[in-house]
Amino acid sequence: MRKYFHDVVIAMESILANKLKSVLTALGIIFGVASVISMLAIGNGAQQEILEQIKMVGVNNIMVTPIVQDTGDSDEENGNGQRERGRFSRGLTLLDAEAIKTTIPSVTRMSPEIALNSHAVYGGKREQAKLIGVSSDYFELFNLPLESGTVFNEHQEENGLAVAVIGANIKTRFFPDVNPIGKYIKFGHVWLQVIGVIERTNVSVSAFENVGINVYNDNIYIPTKTMLMRYNNRAIVRRDAARSGVNIMGGGRGFMQIRSMVSTNPSQNTSSNYHQLDKIVVQVAETEQLSPTAELIGRMLLRRHSQVKDFEVTVPELLLKQQQRTREIFNIVLGAIASISLIVGGIGIMNIMFASVMERIKEIGTRQAIGATRIDIIVQFLSEAVLISVSGGLIGVILGIILSNLITHFADILTIVSFSSVLIAFFVSASVGVIFGYSPAKRAAEKDPIESLRYE
Repeated sequence: MRKYFHDVVIAMESILANKLKSVLTALGIIFGVASVISMLAIGNGAQQEILEQIKMVGVNNIMVTPIVQDTGDSDEENGNGQRERGRFSRGLTLLDAEAIKTTIPSVTRMSPEIALNSHAVYGGKREQAKLIGVSSDYFELFNLPLESGTVFNEHQEENGLAVAVIGANIKTRFFPDVNPIGKYIKFGHVWLQVIGVIERTNVSVSAFENVGINVYNDNIYIPTKTMLMRYNNRAIVRRDAARSGVNIMGGGRGFMQIRSMVSTNPSQNTSSNYHQLDKIVVQVAETEQLSPTAELIGRMLLRRHSQVKDFEVTVPELLLKQQQRTREIFNIVLGAIASISLIVGGIGIMNIMFASVMERIKEIGTRQAIGATRIDIIVQFLSEAVLISVSGGLIGVILGIILSNLITHFADILTIVSFSSVLIAFFVSASVGVIFGYSPAKRAAEKDPIESLRYE
């Protein structure tokens, strides 16, 4: 290696003697490496976000959600037969949830869910909040550890006691300087005793609505029966309306009066929503059981609902994994497009090196005349190309990291620069120097010394 050290020094001197030309030659490599790193960082960020989403929707969870008919739909849109049969479906009820848990052996956990938007009050402060009726399994289903306190016990759930587990933001807003455990917070017309606080989650929720995920930090959780007994039970409203002879599908003044007595927030429940529950979350033991269990749940509910398809069964994890595969393909395409910049940069290096060979023919002839071998000439010009591409690669790495941080800061897109992406981009940039620099170096070494010295 010491034999060729002098050739490398000559290459470095040539680069330093033509700084502007060297920088312009390296621009393609610089922007190519920077674009590859930033694109891979965006891809890594998207992958991480999806993994966090999968974690937050819970492992092996199935969502059952009601389909609420719009009262403005015409018979032509919905079909007279379907419309008539819809009146005899009880909708999604607590009995459905219990039937799923007791009938299907693959189900390990289950939680019904009823949501209500209103205002929470404590210490003279009144703010908008969301109340959600769930079972104690809910916190296991969605991997929600508690910062302090406990979840509901069996006695509290069965008797519909006025207890609550609050999110981290609720604690920050209403209990910034005190321990909320044991304190009472008023939601609607009911005072709820705080028994637990959920640990803060710091995951981006940009696409969570698509898979039915709540913003956990902003919610107040109570037992399902507490919600049904003390706040809102649409099944009771519907039965009362039916006994009163009110058209429950079309709404009506009598129905609205009954509903307003039961619901804390009447505007949330339209007359067309006869479902007792807003969601049923079911968990199975193994991922392989997701699709068969979802199909079984769909068939069972269809039978329980008198063949009325007024519900939807979805598997969020499978949807997210499909989204993950789509993003992986998209990331490969982005990386391939960014890599074209490296190829263009390599072609630029090759063009400049060919031009440099033509400009320095006399120099090549002189070196050959004083004893330089063909290998010496190849090493000199190849070193020049590699040094330009490597230095461009280093600058591109720094620029790519800065660009990734700027994307996160200004575009609010999660980016993660991994060591492997930096290593790959740098290795490719060095390889480009070798591949595209060899041909000009070989051409320089093949010059005849006598013709080179005579070249004008």
